[in-house]
Amino acid sequence: MTKRKILLIAAAVVAAGVAAVAAIPRAFETSVVTKDVNTPLSADQMKQLAERGAYVARVADCYACHTAKEGPAWAGGMPFHTPFGTIYATNISPDMEFGIGRWTRAEFHRAMQDGIGKDGKPLYPAMPYTSYRQMSADDVDAVYAYLLTRAPTRVENRKNELSFPFSIRQLMAFWNVVNLRRHGFVADPAHSAVRNRGRYIVDALAHCGECHTPRNVMQGMKAADYLKGSVIEGVEAPDITKGGLTRMGFDPLTLARFMKSGLSAQGSMTNQMFEVVHFSTQYMRDEDLQAMAAYLFHLESTPKTETAPPAPTPVSIPTQVADAARATYRNLCAGCHGADGQGIPHVAVPLSTNISLRLASPRDLTQAVLHGIPAQRFPGLERMEPMPEFAQLIDDRAIADLVNWMRARWGGQQPSVTAEDIAKLR
Repeated sequence: MTKRKILLIAAAVVAAGVAAVAAIPRAFETSVVTKDVNTPLSADQMKQLAERGAYVARVADCYACHTAKEGPAWAGGMPFHTPFGTIYATNISPDMEFGIGRWTRAEFHRAMQDGIGKDGKPLYPAMPYTSYRQMSADDVDAVYAYLLTRAPTRVENRKNELSFPFSIRQLMAFWNVVNLRRHGFVADPAHSAVRNRGRYIVDALAHCGECHTPRNVMQGMKAADYLKGSVIEGVEAPDITKGGLTRMGFDPLTLARFMKSGLSAQGSMTNQMFEVVHFSTQYMRDEDLQAMAAYLFHLESTPKTETAPPAPTPVSIPTQVADAARATYRNLCAGCHGADGQGIPHVAVPLSTNISLRLASPRDLTQAVLHGIPAQRFPGLERMEPMPEFAQLIDDRAIADLVNWMRARWGGQQPSVTAEDIAKLR
């Protein structure tokens, strides 16, 4: 479906709901804030909670979204590009005018879990309150206490750049009726504490579904396709269900280590996921990372041994295509990735076991070949060397052949990329 069609359909849906929104009684607004949060926390409580809140805020990845590139910490300004326009993250430093310095405990809870701002107006779901709705009241208190210990930053919030009617915040009440879950997190007594902890982190704190779940025409998450993959700003956020992770070559222990370091035989974290590692998952406790893996792989306890799935079976492609692609690979890729795709430690990741070659969509691999990958610093390493872009060095047909050949040889994927596909992605 084209972006224009999405906008037209969504506009029609929203317009049809305007009258309904006006008629929705306030009592229909559901809140999951069950704890008494109207009583302010004491200074001692705030101090005790702040230390815990530092960890919870790391897991929830608050800093990455509320700090613009090269901007002051917690001051907002990070742009989020949606089909309806650009939304800017807000200042959540304790500044009294532009930040949350005057926010009460109750107001903070309502924003985090109900999507309602201090002024009583709905927030936009670029703020993942749809997931934070499942956070425990204690964890919300901890984040609140921690943020109020940060240095206040006097930076005015940027105005969102949304087209009409999406610029009308009150219409989000209708969106919430349709897309917001009606309850918070409830542990499943049929499963272990480890698996429930993993589900809480994946679904609530780390809000993995916000990127890895496809969206409907109203940009709400498709519950039936939860974690089955999506496209974010032209990049594939892959299927991270048990089946998807297995197809990518992960077992539970490898996945936990990958989230900690950002590097594995499956490749390196790039784009938004590099930032998740950089600001969040590298600081997570091993037991929490393993609990996430246990949940995603449907295990009741933390994994003990590696059980890597077998490599995909290579697919044959026309000899002429293979010969041309092999020559391109030898000239441009083998120097860093090795003649057999084995990679070079601290220089280039392997291709023979790489995630991007095993995905059903060739999007991520094609984007990497066209536009390269910048130098990145991973935990425990000074940096990985940048991957150059090849868009200006070889033509569309040569790139299509190269992508098809690598995916067939190491990913077991049928050739599907055409020169026309490459031209569109340029």
